[in-house]
Amino acid sequence: MARRTAVAWAALGPLLWGCALALQGGMLYPRETPSRERKELDGLWCFRADFSHNRRRGFEEQWYRRPLRESGPTLDMPDFVGWVWYEREVILPERWTQDLSTRVVLRIGSAHAYAIVWVNGVDTLEHEGGYLPFEADISNLVQVGPLSSQLRITIAINNTLTPTTLPPGTIQYKNDTSNYPKGYFVQNIYFDFFNYAGLQRSVLLYTTPTAYIDDITVTTGVEHDSGLVNYQISVKGSNLFELEVRLLDAENKLVANGTGTQGQLKVPGARLWWPYLMHKRPAYLYSLEVRLTAQTSLGPVSDFYTLPVGIRTVNVTKSQFLINGKPFYFHGVNKHEDADIRGKGFDWPLLVKDFNLLRWLGANAFRTSHYPYAEEVLQMCDRYGIVVIDECPGVGLALPQFFNNVSLQNHMRVMEEVVRRDKNHPAIVMWSVANEPASHLESAGYYLKSASRPAPYVDVMCVNSYYSWYNDFGHLELIQRQLTTQFESWYKTYQKPIIQSEYGAEAIVGFHQDPPLMFTEEYQKSLLEQYHVVLDQKRRKYVVGELIWNFADFMTEQSPLRVLGNKKGVFTRQRQPKSAAFLLRERYWKIANETRYPYSIAKSQCLENSPFI
Repeated sequence: MARRTAVAWAALGPLLWGCALALQGGMLYPRETPSRERKELDGLWCFRADFSHNRRRGFEEQWYRRPLRESGPTLDMPDFVGWVWYEREVILPERWTQDLSTRVVLRIGSAHAYAIVWVNGVDTLEHEGGYLPFEADISNLVQVGPLSSQLRITIAINNTLTPTTLPPGTIQYKNDTSNYPKGYFVQNIYFDFFNYAGLQRSVLLYTTPTAYIDDITVTTGVEHDSGLVNYQISVKGSNLFELEVRLLDAENKLVANGTGTQGQLKVPGARLWWPYLMHKRPAYLYSLEVRLTAQTSLGPVSDFYTLPVGIRTVNVTKSQFLINGKPFYFHGVNKHEDADIRGKGFDWPLLVKDFNLLRWLGANAFRTSHYPYAEEVLQMCDRYGIVVIDECPGVGLALPQFFNNVSLQNHMRVMEEVVRRDKNHPAIVMWSVANEPASHLESAGYYLKSASRPAPYVDVMCVNSYYSWYNDFGHLELIQRQLTTQFESWYKTYQKPIIQSEYGAEAIVGFHQDPPLMFTEEYQKSLLEQYHVVLDQKRRKYVVGELIWNFADFMTEQSPLRVLGNKKGVFTRQRQPKSAAFLLRERYWKIANETRYPYSIAKSQCLENSPFI
């Protein structure tokens, strides 16, 4: 198919995903404060895959009741479909286990895709869906006596995808025993990235007082020259409490204060949060300090939490996307959390390198294709002014059986979790509910209407197309005609701003051919140039952005169509540039200069030196 849409809408004003209130409790990022501590459990975990015929030996033999080493050997991580088991033994600080006014929480940053957690052999929590955090209060399991400082955490994870998971998949059994062993099956997926399993982000323990700040919701606005910060705070563990709220600037100076669970802070002469390249000091962040003083059965307690806040507005017109009232043009990338050796595992050096490359390119935005990224990624976007389209794992919705009521409930729950986690990030300006769903199917209509506000109700049209790659491949001369027809057709029908949310071609680094042939660096570059001709015409009318597919090469399932993964990146999987990276860099800096943002900064000020170190 030449073109498909990603269902997305803008985060306008105070509007949030309404159903988020249905979730129990908040999901504040665990920060250390005067009242809170955290203990990260990164590093080596004992690991075992369940190779039994039914993949359920671990449950039948209750591996979680004693250390894994006592029930058999542990293994290095293999490529595997089914249940795998992780275990970690931890020593807790004595104050965590002896002070009954301290609450101890276990938090898993991401476990793909279904997880069951035991603490000291006790079934503690379950979670369905990867890419998002989940947690449980384990105070009653660790504050039980003098030996309670010893803690054993067991996590069983299954990456099997079914018609009701998000993303969905199917299991195909090969019953021909002349060609396959008895019980042999394969996992079929309908998306183009590798289905990595396991613990992909940090597992950690953190503490709060027994009466604590559970959640904070912030929305911002601008009134004349004053910034407005609207806050709503929920407290758990006590009904007798007081809240003090202070807003500090980047120099740690008090600019506004308030009290109570909700209110509005007014900041005269506020410094706004601007995207990268749109201001001489982009991404200005204030700090919202919340102090709780509460009465409990054990006496008075205090809790503190600090939330970074960016004051900015987002609005959409018939033909423009506005940030702080100024037209904003997305010139950026699609990404994947993917790299050699670590797969989707979070890695700080890789994250810093990627952001250096983004700024070198002159990219001001990216989409979290096709799932929510780690919270630390979004924090970097807040700090550097990289605008984000935040996407849930609604990818691979390709078959009629995937649009069922159970799937819909899971999809809506996942969107609730995404918004609950990410609602306060100023960098996020749009939510994306799905990527390329088979919206033409009869069963998809009600599903997509329930899960989102699909066209004609969305704020922005996001269109993916691969002219001269998947269609009319090799015929670069057709791109301008076909892309023009695409834009004019969509705009005539919906009268909404359009983002070219995917386009590109594969290039194997070092492959060269003149005239350009597919899979060479020359063909990738030439295809982009043809797209850019039309994008330059339409961005002066109603096209408000372009996101290349992809930032870097990434791993996929094995296929005759893929040579060690998807090679549409402008950087290799090792983050080295192809010819297209230099083309894109020249284009993005040109757009930034032509846009003549009121506070545009010079190219030479921003990573002119090599970012490839």
